[in-house]
Amino acid sequence: MSDLASKTILFVGLGLIGGSLARALRERNPAQKLLATDTDQSALDAAMQQGAIDRVGSLQQLAPAADICVLATPPLALIDLIPEVASLCPAHTVFTDVGSVKSHVLPAIDAQTETFAGNFVLGHPIAGSEQSGFQAASKDLFKGRKTILCPLERNSTAAIAQINEFWRQVGADVIGMTPERHDQVLAATSHLPHLLAFAIVDVLLHQEQSDDIFRYAAGGFADFSRVASSDSTMWSDIFVANAQATETVLDDYIDALRSLKESINSRDRAALREVFNRAKQTRDRFIHNHYQGNSLQTVSDNLITFKTAPGGTISGSLRVPGDKSISHRSVIFGALADGITKVSGFLEGEDALKTVAAFREMGVTIVGPDKGEMTIYGVGKEGLQAPRIPLDMGNSGTAMRLMAGLLAAQAFDSELFGDESLNSRPMGRIADPLLTMGAAIETDSDGTPPLKIEGKKLRGTQYDMPVASAQVKSCLLLAGLFAEGTTSVTEPAICRDHTERMLKGFGYTIEGGYPGSTVSVQGGQRLAAASIDVPADISSAAFFLVAASIAPDSDLLLEHVGINPTRIGVINILRDMGAAISFENQQEVGGEPVADIRVKSSRLHGIEIPKDQVPLAIDEFPVLFVAAACAEGETVLRGAEELRVKESDRIDAMATGLKTLGVEIETFPDGIRIVGGKFGGGKIDSLGDHRIAMAFAVAGLRAEDAIEIVNAQNVATSFPGFASLANAVGFKLTELAV
Repeated sequence: MSDLASKTILFVGLGLIGGSLARALRERNPAQKLLATDTDQSALDAAMQQGAIDRVGSLQQLAPAADICVLATPPLALIDLIPEVASLCPAHTVFTDVGSVKSHVLPAIDAQTETFAGNFVLGHPIAGSEQSGFQAASKDLFKGRKTILCPLERNSTAAIAQINEFWRQVGADVIGMTPERHDQVLAATSHLPHLLAFAIVDVLLHQEQSDDIFRYAAGGFADFSRVASSDSTMWSDIFVANAQATETVLDDYIDALRSLKESINSRDRAALREVFNRAKQTRDRFIHNHYQGNSLQTVSDNLITFKTAPGGTISGSLRVPGDKSISHRSVIFGALADGITKVSGFLEGEDALKTVAAFREMGVTIVGPDKGEMTIYGVGKEGLQAPRIPLDMGNSGTAMRLMAGLLAAQAFDSELFGDESLNSRPMGRIADPLLTMGAAIETDSDGTPPLKIEGKKLRGTQYDMPVASAQVKSCLLLAGLFAEGTTSVTEPAICRDHTERMLKGFGYTIEGGYPGSTVSVQGGQRLAAASIDVPADISSAAFFLVAASIAPDSDLLLEHVGINPTRIGVINILRDMGAAISFENQQEVGGEPVADIRVKSSRLHGIEIPKDQVPLAIDEFPVLFVAAACAEGETVLRGAEELRVKESDRIDAMATGLKTLGVEIETFPDGIRIVGGKFGGGKIDSLGDHRIAMAFAVAGLRAEDAIEIVNAQNVATSFPGFASLANAVGFKLTELAV
């Protein structure tokens, strides 16, 4: 049973929201002690008669018993109510509200004691009805709906976690925002639509023969005007409280109406159609992503095609998105830490957002990401809550393998699944060593996801990896944080060490590791919150490293790129091939080395790729194969069988595509031979593999004809905005939704 079940909860206000919360909690925990006060005595009487509330009375009578106090009143009433509850409730009481405006209550909270301010967690359920009052309350009002928490810097993480669990208990999906951002978003998505509904009904009321207008109104009018039946007192309060944000978005809307009026006046059918079509596509995408599928989905299933035109010179400077590996780990360790973790440079790609969504589902409050900035309110190593649904890892093998190690050691069961590509990837490499630690993890019959995990107490292990893999190593180290005794992992060759570096940054003691071959963790230690600056992803930078190397007269500066020694195989290999790559402004940020990287065009030559560089460049080989196709002579890669079990069989996918362009290719079970020279264009199927798609986009710089790359939609998993950024520095790339 959740700790929340033992809390006494006081509702100040028992209308639609307060009443629905009471009904939902009563169903979830029949023994929950629920109290309520309201100026509407009939609502209190009905709640008592129906068993939704255990005790009613005045605020003075009930406040001393409250462990959690929910202020379910109109926004303007909160300002006078806050000092009253602050004086009447015990010091340990945790407070939240349900209002759709936040900024206006901050001064009232600030005026109270530091303890009160630390325990007041602003909240807002995105749920409601045009009906009001306790009689309209429903126990299912919040199921599958979002609730926004707006944590303040002074809030305690314990109070945030408690209010997060409160909303999860009634079925809500909890997300985080700053109060200012919340008010801006709600002004645009909720307040403005209500204002328009009230206004259009009032306008029609004053038309001549208004009775006939309403009598013959179509269903569209009924749908659009539905929210005009909402409580007038509450909504007038909302617009007064959120006047500034609403006025800003209203000005934009008025400008748009003027533009539409001009188009109508000039009978500009094309302009009208463009606006309507853009709006239709946006609305359809919104409904598909947020109402027809899993509420944690972040993107649509639209197919994307890239088309390249021959030629191009790469120049200028750019900063590619944040490192995906570090972004995943920042969420994981920030969630498990004690305290508040601040992240900057976070990669807002689909893969990383799936990890954010998974931890939100497990009760972690996360604000952002917004322009790479994110705040994680850690729940500690024992604070994760059982997920209510299977966790979707999208296309990310990193997320699935790391999460499997973490979840195997929890006190609850869980399930991990992914998209079609991820669900075909082997998971025995993590399941087998986890079983030796006492884990209970079940795969499909062929060793692939979904992974069904029964939480167990684990014991430490000594594991010798047969193949160097940072994902396997990290999976076992995460399990080892919770295991009894020591967990040691020996790697046959150096692989990326972001997990070890970040563990140290969070204050966790580890032994060994790079430049050694064995890393060990002792279970039982705690993690302390930290600040993380995510450097630009060298895997994303790799496409531009190759692009500037192969395109004539190129000179490109890539800013603030992570140059972790376990990740720079792509640079080492390109330099061996003759690339002109240099580091500038080298520094260390949060334990990770970074630099600006300058790359100029050069004549590449084929090489035999050193085997010790293979694990250091395992994700970058698709674009390295393009470099090899542009080099003089032949390039040979062996010892890279790992490439056959990525998002696609990358050896086969690249070989097929390069052959289509006319490149001479020979493949091996563990590698490939590529003979460089001129090549043409053609149609390439990227097989939904983001790195294959981007690699052939780079090939377009040297192709003699156009290249069409289909199934490129998964580029957004690791590199959102790739096409626009590429074109800004000299690519000739078109992105088409089909």
